[in-house]
Amino acid sequence: MDNKLAFIIGFIVLLLLLVLFYNNTGIKKLMLNQTSSPITIAPVTNDSTAYKTTRSINYNGVNVDVIIDKPSINEVDVLITYHGTVESDDAILTAADRTLTEFKNLLDSQNMMLVSVAHPQRNILFGDNIKQAEAALLWVKNQASQDLGITVNKIFLAGHSQGGYLVTRLNTMHQTNGVIANAPGPLDLLYRCQLEESGKIQASYSCDNLRNEYGSTSANPNAYSQRSLLNYNDSFKSDILFVQGLADSAIQLHSWPTFKNEIVNCDNCMASKFVEIPGGHTAIFESQTAKTALNNFISNH
Repeated sequence: MDNKLAFIIGFIVLLLLLVLFYNNTGIKKLMLNQTSSPITIAPVTNDSTAYKTTRSINYNGVNVDVIIDKPSINEVDVLITYHGTVESDDAILTAADRTLTEFKNLLDSQNMMLVSVAHPQRNILFGDNIKQAEAALLWVKNQASQDLGITVNKIFLAGHSQGGYLVTRLNTMHQTNGVIANAPGPLDLLYRCQLEESGKIQASYSCDNLRNEYGSTSANPNAYSQRSLLNYNDSFKSDILFVQGLADSAIQLHSWPTFKNEIVNCDNCMASKFVEIPGGHTAIFESQTAKTALNNFISNH
């Protein structure tokens, strides 16, 4: 009994000491604010940390993988990027990541969120990946704020090569704050696939798939022309910046003057700007002139 009584007395003394300590030290200040009102801790609804992650998204039943590179702010402008042609769909995430990094390195501002789209290519007809390209854009426009706990403000599109083809086509479908297309193509699939059929250039799966579906270019030329970028040169819904290296491939430069002229003379397009620079297919990533033009375009829109 003596041990039990001693334990109870010791426990009571300890409680009294804790009460005195609470009333006379900084612990109280941690629990009460200066007006003695309880501190309210708001639930965390936004992630204010910077991160880079891969996410599978679905919009209107269309699935596509995207790489998200978010800065440490929650109210962001977004640059959606689209990569060029790859040899295998096993390489599209790598291509999307590389394209994200290349465009991010061009930006003066490090406060933009980048979303790079891993659009498929290999086992579909050329141009059919516009469905995945569109799904990613519409997800950013209509769903990303809720899914990511952020606020999306302005949205820009940027694409390289086949990615430039996709963003140019998207510009005939949806309005954004601006579009940037580097060496977009193929500009003329009919011409390209004719060269492949004649053995003048190396065969590609893009033309092989079209030939298996539609027959040769001579048998069904319209099927090839309808999927060419030359067929999407009007009705632009947003201003667009085109960048083209003047030492690009002969196939690209063969159709470039025609493509440029048709857009310059478009009477139902938003404003277009052309920056032609020394360099090849990836000139935008190597040119200070192109970098300046890109950043000026974004800041002015």
